[in-house]
Amino acid sequence: MKLFIFMFLVWIHSSAAVTHSLKYFYTGSSQIPNFPEFVTLGYVDDVPISYYDSNIGREVPKQDWMSRVTEEDPQYWQRNTGISQGEQQVFKAGIETLKQRFNQTGGVHIYQLMYGCEWDDETDQVKGYDQFGYDGEDFIALDLKSESFTAAKQQAVVTKHKWDNDKAWIA
Repeated sequence: MKLFIFMFLVWIHSSAAVTHSLKYFYTGSSQIPNFPEFVTLGYVDDVPISYYDSNIGREVPKQDWMSRVTEEDPQYWQRNTGISQGEQQVFKAGIETLKQRFNQTGGVHIYQLMYGCEWDDETDQVKGYDQFGYDGEDFIALDLKSESFTAAKQQAVVTKHKWDNDKAWIA
């Protein structure tokens, strides 16, 4: 009987569709003591694969198998470190811009980006997302169907118009 239950569970698991995901989280912050100014985290199927923060200043693998990507792409970690360092500067400037738009002068502020995609291996359907938040609230998000941004706050309308005009980035 135990063998039958085990075989049934294996059959259910192997016949069920699996959704795979790739997610990245970027967090820029201001005036938080003992916390990096900028952090990135990458995940595959909710397992951390990469990490960067402004204190260590380099992108690092979080899984052994990610350490081996340099076998086929020797510049992978160096290139991704450069990307994260560039994004760090973008987020630092972004916080200053958002503080002006929200009529804020100082204090603790958090600017976040979450982007990625999910793939259903049974239907081959892929869903993507690109969302920004500020101080714990939605700010602006990309609507992939309309290929335009949706402003969640009045202060995001200027950004929406600017980003909607960058068709190459949206694509």
